[in-house]
Amino acid sequence: MTNKYMYFVANWKMFGDFKSLKLVNKVISFSKKFKSSKFKIIYLPPTTLICPMAQMVKNTKIEVGAQNCHHQDNYGAETGSVNAKMVRGVGAKYVILGHSENRENGESDKLINQKIKTALKNKLKVIFCIGEKIKDKRNKKTKSVLSKQIKLGLKGVKLNNNIIIAYEPVWAIGSGMIPKSNELFNAIDFIKSRFKQNLKILYGGSVNDKNINELKTIHNIDGFLVGGASQNSKKFIDIIKKTYN
Repeated sequence: MTNKYMYFVANWKMFGDFKSLKLVNKVISFSKKFKSSKFKIIYLPPTTLICPMAQMVKNTKIEVGAQNCHHQDNYGAETGSVNAKMVRGVGAKYVILGHSENRENGESDKLINQKIKTALKNKLKVIFCIGEKIKDKRNKKTKSVLSKQIKLGLKGVKLNNNIIIAYEPVWAIGSGMIPKSNELFNAIDFIKSRFKQNLKILYGGSVNDKNINELKTIHNIDGFLVGGASQNSKKFIDIIKKTYN
């Protein structure tokens, strides 16, 4: 059981239509009845659902964010893109940046850094993802990879409670595997040591209702970034409940 204030971030990825919003109603009802007050739920739906979801969760413990944003602050000829100003305008309060899936599609540390600065300028809180690939882990380069991502991604960024770090080992995402408890504790501890500020550090990567009992024992984690399991309201609720039981 934990007494910490914990974050539960639901990254829906490319999932959901208007019918899917009923899943959030179940989580809203749960959040109102759940005895613990030490938690925050953040949904990151596809851009198409940010506005209706933000309307749904008004006056609840749930907030909404975007899954990405363009690095450009002003409007421009970027067909198909949305910037921080636009997602903020439809109700997003957070944005997740640096996710490994976007890095794999070509996002550089420099580009991520530009996006973070633009997001903060537009008063979005940033969930900044970092994590090593399996070859980095095998070659014992996890710390050097994390250090580089932190240094370049947050270059020139004033650190405060508007930045949340999400440690997501690339090899764990969608694989069903999670790091060994001592490895995860040490990785989180290393990340925390890179900052003078007491930033919140989340863990993401195959978090589900089955392994949460193991993950919750790692006491330096401040919450969880949940992918596929967050698309099922029962599983997502179970993750929250089991964290506190």
